[in-house]
Amino acid sequence: MTRILGIDPGSQRTGIGVIDVAADGRCRYVHADVLKLLSAEDFPSRLGLLCEGLEAALEQWRPDQVAIETVFMDKSATSALKLGHARGAALATVVRRRLPISEYAPRVIKQSLVGRGAADKDQVQHMVRLLLNLGDAKLQADAGDALAIALTHAHMSATAGRTGIAVNQLRRRR
Repeated sequence: MTRILGIDPGSQRTGIGVIDVAADGRCRYVHADVLKLLSAEDFPSRLGLLCEGLEAALEQWRPDQVAIETVFMDKSATSALKLGHARGAALATVVRRRLPISEYAPRVIKQSLVGRGAADKDQVQHMVRLLLNLGDAKLQADAGDALAIALTHAHMSATAGRTGIAVNQLRRRR
């Protein structure tokens, strides 16, 4: 059994999702939550809250592997820069634990779960619920995205294992 922590980084909210992957590839929901960062007084304090919350999640759920979404250009350069800072804080927190970390672009995540890189959020959320047998359970968007990232890593790792191609090579091909 492999435990994967998915991270959907954000400067206001960071989603975390934990799944277990059996040797036969079946995925099981373990946990999903959102680290709410807006209670902090300023942006550096938000990054501190992100690190503390992620550190607590790593301690509680003890993942074997971590997957995180890459930065994409959003509405503005300022938003993208803040997202980059949040990703950096998350990456540094995980790397300090010496855990293997894989990064996936939003388009790759959508392609992996829905079959097309331009899928909308509702389609991704639907597939997350379907693949993890969550029924009609409502997932907060960031937590659902974090589970989608973890599922993508599970799928990409399984494909890499079957083909003997490294996961980072598979990501470049998409």
